[in-house]
Amino acid sequence: MNDEPYFYHPLENIEDIDEFEAAVERTQFNKALSPERPYTYWTLELYDQENGIRGGGGLGVLAADTRRVAEQMGVPFVLITPFYPSESKQVMQNGHVSDEHLPVDYHDFGFRLVDNVYVKCCGNLCKLDVVEKRFRNTRIVCVTEPNFGELYSGMSGSDHRLYQEVSLGFGGYAALKLLGLKPAIMQLNEVATFFAALARLDELASNGMDFYEAVVYTRKHTLYTNHTLVQAAEAEFSEEQFERFVYPNLKSPAVKKWMRDKFENGRLKLSSVTIEIAELRSGVSKLHARVANYRDISGNKVKFRAVTNGVDLEKWVLPEILTFYRKYDIIDNIGLPTPGFRDALENLSSEKIREFKRAGREILNSVLADRPDQNGQILHFSDEDFIFDFKRRFVDYKRPDLAFRDLNRLKKILKERDAHYIIAGRIHTGDSVMGAKLDKLLADVESDEFLNTHVHYLANYDEELAFGLSCGSNVAINVPIVGLEACGTSWMKDVANLNLLISTHDGGVADVSAENYLNVHGVNEDEELEELYRRMEEAISAWENDFDLEFLLQKQLAAFLPVISGARMMKDYLDYLFPA
Repeated sequence: MNDEPYFYHPLENIEDIDEFEAAVERTQFNKALSPERPYTYWTLELYDQENGIRGGGGLGVLAADTRRVAEQMGVPFVLITPFYPSESKQVMQNGHVSDEHLPVDYHDFGFRLVDNVYVKCCGNLCKLDVVEKRFRNTRIVCVTEPNFGELYSGMSGSDHRLYQEVSLGFGGYAALKLLGLKPAIMQLNEVATFFAALARLDELASNGMDFYEAVVYTRKHTLYTNHTLVQAAEAEFSEEQFERFVYPNLKSPAVKKWMRDKFENGRLKLSSVTIEIAELRSGVSKLHARVANYRDISGNKVKFRAVTNGVDLEKWVLPEILTFYRKYDIIDNIGLPTPGFRDALENLSSEKIREFKRAGREILNSVLADRPDQNGQILHFSDEDFIFDFKRRFVDYKRPDLAFRDLNRLKKILKERDAHYIIAGRIHTGDSVMGAKLDKLLADVESDEFLNTHVHYLANYDEELAFGLSCGSNVAINVPIVGLEACGTSWMKDVANLNLLISTHDGGVADVSAENYLNVHGVNEDEELEELYRRMEEAISAWENDFDLEFLLQKQLAAFLPVISGARMMKDYLDYLFPA
């Protein structure tokens, strides 16, 4: 490997060379990367509407942010993912959420067809288009074909899901070879991407490398990033499925035997072999890395290195706020907090906060202009309106209905300030349980005249709506059941955009002390609910008092800015993968 430093600054004009050199020194970029030997990032999900790929949630948004941050930091980086020829969109019809399915064409988003690769499945040779989109020092490389279906189509453990995963792994690895790229590192995001590392192991072993040397080489160049907490929740595949979808793509008899030895009673969890094929393993927050319950084939608990997720500040922060952060040397030009950022936060006055919130409210209103709520009403908020929001995937452990357990108490809080409560979050296709919960929540709201005009559900939660709410709301509510959130990133955008955060101490929020935000805690859910309501009242009071507002937001940013920085996340990965 080339050990020479590899660093490109994203700006064309660098006026302050001392500041630039200091930023480079802080990143410690003596990394063995080059355009021909890039950092490769494998994901079954990418949420990047600008580039025509719409994922299902935070994993996909994180993937898009990681590539953009690599672009800004000059890291040679290739993201490999499927291009799904169909995507789902959620709409409100007759008071209920339903899915629309829309065709998507990669030609419409600047992708170019490179060539074709093939995978073998069920006795057939399946042709995959290799398409790519190039940026300055990064690329998105996709495999696709007309029958690929949507993201997560088919049940976990189904033939179709395995076909998608095999296509990404073996097809994606063949695509890199087609492009003349050899991965310096392979980051596997979740176990669905395991087959990329298996394809590399098979190539090494079938080209004459001793099998055990091939295993060692693959392990040392593979990072498995786990985004969930419990191995038991993972789907299984049968050996019969592997006979049809996986083994036909393997050339090495030794690799086939290695795989066959991993099955127990004819079943296999991909995590067990992903853990074995990757020597490097990371969790996505300090808490997650500590408590994630994964075990290897021998039954030993797996240790994960904590690399907390971060967000692309360039994309997710209101431009006026980003300019302020840079003007006062709070973050540098590559998105890292400066050594003196905490002192510089003293420049964040209540006057500035309210000015930024007015600008954010304009953006929110423009986003809402064609997004009616559950009653078909187009919302438009004045600068004086007060907004709570809950915007994240509509799943049970995130407790989107927690604030609605006591409607009278919620109504009292909202009524005293004439405040609004916005709910936005996608329900997984086919999740009838959460669909029923949303129906009940909306029915309860509709039964009360005040709540029906002050609680708003917005369907089809996407990047645009997420940005608008982060900029234009006053308070973000994030109340997952403690111990079930791996990291979460929606709250990070809220913190960066100067929303007060009300949260349980879970996921990435738990990277800092609970005293740095409006913490919700209790020994049972009743106590947590009471604490949530108390924090909502406290947040309203803080926004009405300049001193309290400055104090709380400065303290929140001082604690969380290093956590939420996407540049910090990328630096942590590089320091882990290429230690000095």
